Amino acid sequence: MQHIVSWDDKSELIIGQLHNIQGRQLFLMAFHQSHTSFSVANAPDEPHIEQLVGECRVMRQLKRLISRIAPSPSSVMVVGESGTGKEVVARAIHKLSGRRNKPFIAINCAAIPEQLLESELFGYVKGAFTGASANGKTGLIQAANTGTLFLDEIGDMPLMLQAKLLRAIEAREILPIGASSPIQVDIRIISATNQNLAQFIAEGKFREDLFYRLNVIPITLPPLRERQEDIELLVHYFLHLHTRRLGSVYPGIAPDVVEILRKHRWPGNLRELSNLMEYLVNVVPSGEVIDSTLLPPNLLNNGTTEQSDVTEVSEAHLSLDDAGGTALEEMEKQMIREALSRHNSKKQVADELGIGIATLYRKIKKYELLNT
Repeated sequence: MQHIVSWDDKSELIIGQLHNIQGRQLFLMAFHQSHTSFSVANAPDEPHIEQLVGECRVMRQLKRLISRIAPSPSSVMVVGESGTGKEVVARAIHKLSGRRNKPFIAINCAAIPEQLLESELFGYVKGAFTGASANGKTGLIQAANTGTLFLDEIGDMPLMLQAKLLRAIEAREILPIGASSPIQVDIRIISATNQNLAQFIAEGKFREDLFYRLNVIPITLPPLRERQEDIELLVHYFLHLHTRRLGSVYPGIAPDVVEILRKHRWPGNLRELSNLMEYLVNVVPSGEVIDSTLLPPNLLNNGTTEQSDVTEVSEAHLSLDDAGGTALEEMEKQMIREALSRHNSKKQVADELGIGIATLYRKIKKYELLNT
């Protein structure tokens, strides 16, 4: 007798007793994909921070640090490669702070042309310049008043604006373009960069005095290639995210695929992994398992996995995957049929199977068990 665990379309578990089903390998694959939660509970001394997924040592330290610094009004600078989740960290700090119900305003300093960045940040009054809005414009710093201002890619801010930002931080006030009177502001600034600001300072591209104002609490994010322990957790997190968004069935993922992903260098970090999971959710047949044949060529030929090994593993899973989806559905159908025969109440059936009543009715309709 074996027990099988499989995900339904709402990430709920159906557990049943099975007899002589498809052998140990199918059972292990189904259990493997379901026993790892995409939202693993944190240890008692670690804060639960939504979307900050990871249980490796450096991520546990990061979560503890965020929980300690969040209540403070001090400036924070988040440093990390592109795609490591700098804005996620900034939002986590904001949500854990006393400003959580106040504005969180984010701006990418590299995405806005230099001539527009000043008016975006500081705003302007009516008639400040040719082409200005007749009603003037509230700047993002003022819009973030009593809340948090997130300045992404701070290293790309022009020197002239760096001086004006420094003045705003020191005086706690801003002067919109064309205005004669300053406006008081109370903001917490979280900045982020993927550049070497110390080198920028040496080259005269970034003000040292502004750096010290912004870098009161430095946070460094690790690249994904240094978080191999978290790969499987992140894979399931992003699979869950994209299947819900796309309305797809949650797929299984073969253990050898997880190993390939662990060995990948991830130059695009979390953004690259998220995009890959979205791609796989789109291409995997409904109810089947993601195997290495579905992976893009760059993952199979990145020098970390021998192609012959990948081919061997892929061929070994082909026959299993062809039957896997159907076998799991038959198991699920049989479990529901047996539970229906034991109970007169659909609520009791749902409780026994560990699913919601709405999910039970969807399954009954799917498997044509209406007369059972």
